[in-house]
Amino acid sequence: MNQDGLLNVLTSHATSGLAVIETGAGSDDDLLAAFREVLRADDRWQDRHGGAGPGRDHMLPALVPPHATLPVVGGELELGASQSVVLVTTGRDAPGRTVRLSFLG
Repeated sequence: MNQDGLLNVLTSHATSGLAVIETGAGSDDDLLAAFREVLRADDRWQDRHGGAGPGRDHMLPALVPPHATLPVVGGELELGASQSVVLVTTGRDAPGRTVRLSFLG
C-alpha cells in the first residue's frame, strides 16, 4: 500500500541539526564553510559543561533545526531532484548520532 503523509525526522543532540540541501555539487562543503565563518572556533563561546570551546557547537541547532517535516506521496519522499536530508554537526569529539523517524499518514 502506497501511503501519503508526513515524515518527521529528529536528531536529539545539542550539537546537531538537519538540513535539506543539494549534495554532491559543492553545496555541502559550502554549508560547512558558512558555519566555520559564522560559528568561529575561538574562545568567545561559553560552555558551562567544563569543556573548552564546544559552546559554539551548541549554537548550531539555532541555525539548523534539529528536526524536519517532509511530505510523503505514494510512499515516496517528495524531495527535489537534487535534494537530500543531511545531518549537520560541528562537534568533532561527538560520539555517533541517532535520528528518529515518525510517520503520520
